[in-house]
Amino acid sequence: MRLLPKNALSRLVGSLAGMRLGGPGRVLMQTFARRFGVDLSECEPLSRFETFTEFFARPLLPGLRPVAPGSEVVVSPVDAAVSEAGVAWAGRLIQAKGIDYTVAALLGDVGLARRFTGGAYATLYLSPKDYHRIHFPLPGSVVGWRYLPGKLWPVNAASVAVVPGLFAVNERLVTLLESPLGLVAIVAVGATVVGRVRASYREGVPTTNRRGAAPESHDLADPVAVEKGQELGAFEMGSTVILLFEEGRAELSPSLAPGVRVRVGEAIGGPARPGRAA
Repeated sequence: MRLLPKNALSRLVGSLAGMRLGGPGRVLMQTFARRFGVDLSECEPLSRFETFTEFFARPLLPGLRPVAPGSEVVVSPVDAAVSEAGVAWAGRLIQAKGIDYTVAALLGDVGLARRFTGGAYATLYLSPKDYHRIHFPLPGSVVGWRYLPGKLWPVNAASVAVVPGLFAVNERLVTLLESPLGLVAIVAVGATVVGRVRASYREGVPTTNRRGAAPESHDLADPVAVEKGQELGAFEMGSTVILLFEEGRAELSPSLAPGVRVRVGEAIGGPARPGRAA
């Protein structure tokens, strides 16, 4: 993988996935669904999708992911498996056993990172079978975003266990949400063969894996109001979402252990209890 031109390969795969393939494309989708265990009962018939990208970033049928109520109840933004969850003590996050990385490296912004030092975090991995749209974990307002070009290492368990600082090396889009539990960073991490990560809450937010792209940092003078469970964006191939919270504001469920499955809208936390850091 170190020698493979991962970004160029990913752009190529993204281009191919966006081609209209007709009948053969539907066969490819069906084969992919069988291979990875995609639940086709949750989406429209394959005949509705003209490209593999449309299938991969497919919407769910209405009503399949009820959103847990409560303005201070944190819900999962994705269908995923928990990779790690805990507290960013001294501004460091656990990637895997024996490997950690810093919030500052992940966000590319030392000043912003200070706000999340000592706060709760969760790393959520989306496998090929998963629904690949991202939703807001709390209500509030989008106050800015950070776009950080980078590598496109795979984000499966094998790579996470051996590539130092993988999530801070890969390309990523950071959405900043001002919520009833303070500022929340929702980090969409790109990966090998990810055609792109796109945002849906505002025009002009950059998509990932653009040739020659430079880092971008935007703080909005006119924040965008959003509802909990509203769509934030989508991966056009599988990857990882990392949630970061400010110290003392949110407490995640102790059930969020590595390997546990979560679904969009499922309650995964709430306000930190007095005397608890997260």
